[in-house]
Amino acid sequence: MKYKDYYEVLGVERTASAEDIKKAYRKLAHKFHPDVSKEKNAKEKFQELGEAYETLKSPEKRAAYDQLGSGFKPGQDFRPPPDWEQQFGGGGQSFDEADLADLFAGLSGRRPGGRFPMPGQDFEVAAPITLEQAAHGTEIELNLSVTEHDAAGVPRRVPHALRVRVPKGASDGQRLRIPGKGGKGFDGGRDGDLYLNISLKPHRLFRADGHDLYVDLPLAPWEAVLGASVEVPTLEGAVRLKVPAGTKAGQKLRLSKRGLPKRDGEGDLYAVVQIAVPAAPTARERELFEQLAKASQFDPRAHFGGSKETA
Repeated sequence: MKYKDYYEVLGVERTASAEDIKKAYRKLAHKFHPDVSKEKNAKEKFQELGEAYETLKSPEKRAAYDQLGSGFKPGQDFRPPPDWEQQFGGGGQSFDEADLADLFAGLSGRRPGGRFPMPGQDFEVAAPITLEQAAHGTEIELNLSVTEHDAAGVPRRVPHALRVRVPKGASDGQRLRIPGKGGKGFDGGRDGDLYLNISLKPHRLFRADGHDLYVDLPLAPWEAVLGASVEVPTLEGAVRLKVPAGTKAGQKLRLSKRGLPKRDGEGDLYAVVQIAVPAAPTARERELFEQLAKASQFDPRAHFGGSKETA
């Protein structure tokens, strides 16, 4: 019979763990599945992968296969060791008549060329949500078009509607895994998973950075100079914030635990100070500003130096 290197077929070392063998099979089975692969030899390769995995996934069959040795080249004629048939049995077949797949299929009564479990397809879906939905959690409806196999194994596209829960605290750029909500498995294979790629929709007030939020806080000049108590919006409603005297433009005032939820608590909200001036001051306001300008010794550009040169 002809030797087949099942480890080489799956691209793993002979010392590979059962989990490594499973991962290698799943990866290659997806690549060469006849329903999706564009490779010319996809069907033959997929069958070869199934044959190799069917043998190596079973501890008993793998032990029997390993007893054959590793000194053969793929396609080379060989015969099992003399004591192999007594130790493992040959399924009632002559070594001269069977090929390697028949030999190992005979150990369990399963014939080669049959179907092998195929895991369902994983889906990647964009999931834009609002900041409010990220803060409180939400359910979203998805309408997908997926590939399923009928009883005969023929693939077909079918609509697939489902509702999935996005937990509170989801952040921009996060990838959420929903187990078992992907494509249906085939011939006993597990169902695939659904992956939600979270993005946060723009908000009219807030900007998100991870689980922290930022909001611009306009202050009148006298509020920044004298200090004030002002209302600041949050996702849960307005709160009072004490503005210290001498607050500068660009300064960030922190409101603890007013951001988005996260696993170990909540993010923070930062109010970013902006100094706002009246666009059309009244005559009285203008008069008062002129008086202030004459009385004040404050020079906001003192750090420029004493140059008198005119641009």
